[in-house]
Amino acid sequence: MIDCGEGIQLTMRQMGIKTARLYSIFISHLHGDHCFGLLGLISTLDMMGRTQPLHIYAHADLEKLLRPMMDYHLQDMKYEVIFHAINPRKKEVIFSDRTVTVETIPLKHKVPCCGFLFYEHHRRKDAVTGEISYETRKRYAYCSDTMYKESIVDQIAGVDVLFHEATFTDQWESRCALTMHSTARQAATIAAKANAGQLIIGHYSSREDNHEVFLDEATPVFANTILAVERQTYEI
Repeated sequence: MIDCGEGIQLTMRQMGIKTARLYSIFISHLHGDHCFGLLGLISTLDMMGRTQPLHIYAHADLEKLLRPMMDYHLQDMKYEVIFHAINPRKKEVIFSDRTVTVETIPLKHKVPCCGFLFYEHHRRKDAVTGEISYETRKRYAYCSDTMYKESIVDQIAGVDVLFHEATFTDQWESRCALTMHSTARQAATIAAKANAGQLIIGHYSSREDNHEVFLDEATPVFANTILAVERQTYEI
């Protein structure tokens, strides 16, 4: 799971996502809309009888904030929550197993913030030697809250799918510097420079009720752009 805002449990139930399959949560930054759902989710997993550990990858301050609430509200938990401190300002591999590797993408926001680059692995056995090797099949980049940051282009170059925040339209571009967010056109520019296969934009400002305007501003710059829609799934 990437980020964990309020309402995450309802969304998971509506989409038929089984909580038993949740092993790792990656938190991009500590603004509430990206982490306020954690305590409730951790509590629900305990009430459901979870026994396997849950791993949370986030800025070190998250454990400092969440651990006292867990100690107070969730005594005698039947499973372990393991926090992995990450440095959002540094590009590094923070997780890897047989199926996926996760790397941080340093972003620029009001608080320390990073995106995540996912490498999907394919297990392959050599017919002659019998040795097992792994090759990267697809790559997915998630760039959450950030102002335009061209320095990420080299890191995400050639990704199959890029999610990039597009909080504002052009008419509100002046607010990007104040709030450290991006416009739809800026997100499309990143996708074009990175030669991404597809761009998904989201994190829309409430100033715009019609999300098609974000698409109208992005597609002239990067044609293969689609809108992120709540509870909709996308094939990578």
